[in-house]
Amino acid sequence: MEAVLSRHFHLPEPPDLKTYGDYRALKAALAQKPADLLDQIGQTALRGYGGAGFPLARKWSAVAADAPRPHYMVINLDETEPGSFKDRKLLYRDPHLIVEAILVGAYIQGSDRAFVFVRGEYAEGAQGLQRAVDEARAAGLVGRNILGSGFSLDIDVHLSAGRYICGEETALLNALEGRRANPRSKPPFPFQQGLWGKPTLINNLETVCQVPGVVLNGVDWFKAQGVNGGEGTKLYSVCGPVKNPGCWELPMGTTARELIYEHAGGLLDGHALTAFLPGGASTAFLLPEHLDASMNFDSVAKLRSRFGTCGIIVLDDQTCPLDFLIAINAFFVRESCGFCTPCRDGLPYAHSILERIEAGQGRPGDREHLLELCAKIAPNSFCAFAPGAVMPMESGLKLFADVIERHIAEGACPWHAVPARRAV
Repeated sequence: MEAVLSRHFHLPEPPDLKTYGDYRALKAALAQKPADLLDQIGQTALRGYGGAGFPLARKWSAVAADAPRPHYMVINLDETEPGSFKDRKLLYRDPHLIVEAILVGAYIQGSDRAFVFVRGEYAEGAQGLQRAVDEARAAGLVGRNILGSGFSLDIDVHLSAGRYICGEETALLNALEGRRANPRSKPPFPFQQGLWGKPTLINNLETVCQVPGVVLNGVDWFKAQGVNGGEGTKLYSVCGPVKNPGCWELPMGTTARELIYEHAGGLLDGHALTAFLPGGASTAFLLPEHLDASMNFDSVAKLRSRFGTCGIIVLDDQTCPLDFLIAINAFFVRESCGFCTPCRDGLPYAHSILERIEAGQGRPGDREHLLELCAKIAPNSFCAFAPGAVMPMESGLKLFADVIERHIAEGACPWHAVPARRAV
């Protein structure tokens, strides 16, 4: 595998423009027609790496050329999903890759202006990205008539005030416009009426950063980078009770076993794997029997979970699964925007039952009642927040049924380890 996203990660400091190079992918893109480049992207299996996995070329072709101008490009760098820190790595280690990727992507899309919406806690990284934008502008790579091509683009770096819901694309647009970050009703979709009512394409950072490699090296090269049915590379991350938590660029399709036991060094001494969340906190649990599954969109979907961001969170045998569920659900309860009743009231109600069981006051039928709540919350909420929030809870209630019933029957937690809210 050839490093694409991580080729500068080994440097002690993020590369400046001189160290990074002369934006070869941008020059190669400007020498071709946007339609031809879009066709190349369409021949790859490149999909959105922010969680939804929507085919990139299909999204980029959605905006009609005669749609009202201006057209906007928005990079979703509001990386707040527990267990996901891949975009942070790109932001802090290679800001010029981000700038070049935005330029190439905007050229293909036909966008007139680009915005990068950065998680509020990534303030230092946002400053580094702004320096890279300023460097590129001074070199004639950002602004009007870039490299004499007639293509113009300015890039704005916007720091979020902070909220997980801003990762939902329409809530992000409201935040950019200075409004309360609540999701919007769809349709109209952002590619129809997005930022300030204009056609807008919203992409995850890692997704866009894959495009320069395709432009420079071609479709066949991209396909050859993957393994086990995957194409291209992926920034995988692992956290939890492992010896070497981190983030690595690896072939798309790498197995969970390789990620956890080779790159992350395996579990801490004396600990064994109970389960893992494959794509961040808003995904369903997988078990040790799934370790040899290829970590890609389709393989994980067949296991009734989601690939998500492929930020793996490990649950070990020293941590109570119920307490782990409570820790995850507490995050979603706190981060709900409060707009719709199933999410605003349903998640806290479910949380109160989980905490009551943990406190030794569980009642027969509590687990079944929680499963009923999950089934009602997910399909009746306004956006994808609540379905993501209940996915780990619902799968945990099923997979760890014996553990939860022991809590209820014995009136106490069978575990004597550090609670997950402090261990994870």
